[in-house]
Amino acid sequence: MDGNKLYIRGPQRIQGELLVQGSKNAALPILAATLLGKGIFILHHCPQISDVEHMLELLIDAGCKVHWEGHMLIIDTRTLQNYRVSGNGAGKMRSTVTLLGSILGRMHKVEIPYPGGCTIGERPINLHLKGLEQLGAVFEYQEHTLCGTVDFLHGAQIYLDFPSVGATENILLAAVLAEGITTIHGAAMEPEIVELVCFLRKMGAHISGEGTPVLLVEGVKKLHAAEYIIPSDRIVAGTYLFGALMTRGEARLLHVPLAHLGTLPELLERMGAVVEAEDDWIYVKMERQCSPIPYLVTAPFPGFPTDLQSALLAALSTASGTSFIEEKIFEERFQIVAELQKMGASIANGDSFALIDGDAKLHGATVEAKELRGGAALIMAALAAEGETCIQGMEYVQRGYEDINKDLLSLGIVIYCT
Repeated sequence: MDGNKLYIRGPQRIQGELLVQGSKNAALPILAATLLGKGIFILHHCPQISDVEHMLELLIDAGCKVHWEGHMLIIDTRTLQNYRVSGNGAGKMRSTVTLLGSILGRMHKVEIPYPGGCTIGERPINLHLKGLEQLGAVFEYQEHTLCGTVDFLHGAQIYLDFPSVGATENILLAAVLAEGITTIHGAAMEPEIVELVCFLRKMGAHISGEGTPVLLVEGVKKLHAAEYIIPSDRIVAGTYLFGALMTRGEARLLHVPLAHLGTLPELLERMGAVVEAEDDWIYVKMERQCSPIPYLVTAPFPGFPTDLQSALLAALSTASGTSFIEEKIFEERFQIVAELQKMGASIANGDSFALIDGDAKLHGATVEAKELRGGAALIMAALAAEGETCIQGMEYVQRGYEDINKDLLSLGIVIYCT
């Protein structure tokens, strides 16, 4: 890697075994949840990625102490004293907004910069604010800062218009210390919600219904510190599984909860792969060209995740026929299309769909990662391409992939730097 660039000379075949890193989307709300209890938290298998580092900057800014021991993260929240979050990481990532619920729950006041993150659409936070307001919070904007106050949090019947993962997390974080019972109808069912509930329960929260559309939260007076193991990242796993299909390779991914993958194993089989799996590992082998997928739509869990749409798009560009993907979650997820076209892919797209001709003979090119998941998908495409590819904008990929160079090495890939 040269700065924020990665050079890959293809084609290369994925072949190897990998212990998959901890989950970004599970770690971030769990880190926010630590603010709800006073004590020393220990998180195992925590990913060392830039988004986690930014979140830790915010926790330190709020008064917490943090310390790494390998992949074990120790957080001391006993010294939390600041409800204003203004660290360098605050405007850089979407998950900053998750601190609304936890700081309100602990301190009854919160101030955060308006959250940033990937350029994959508007992603409004109105669902977050509406749910928190029903619990008693009042919000106002002051010069790019979102300010919230609450005299006391109380239970409520909350109906989400869309099963937003972030809104579900934020409402959960506020509701666990609210007075009375909160019911979240239309809640997200993603594995990361289940993990957050399990973590909060270890802290002393009373929650039921995780993994279903209805979450029931019985507020408690206080929460305590806990120790937890972050699960492996299902999106990182899916990225490498699609890479194995594109390169006609084979990969065994370890410490991956099969239940977190939803319908992905069945989709890989439809595309022509041999798939073997048990509760905590998955193996794929691909010996032929990918089969096309006539129609697929992204959807909340257990549907196909929008975070893997870019990797699937790259794989289908090499398939043996025409595929069609409809994107229903983020309206700007197709930023990768122009970059894949530079590599020879035949794709036509609108705001919410992509038509992929398939049979592309991908070739090396200089391409740019414009967001996290698209950047990782371009790396998988580079493995299948003839010649050298330069992927620019690797800072996006580093938001969610701990050490993609090391992962690729474990999967038999050689990276060439110039």
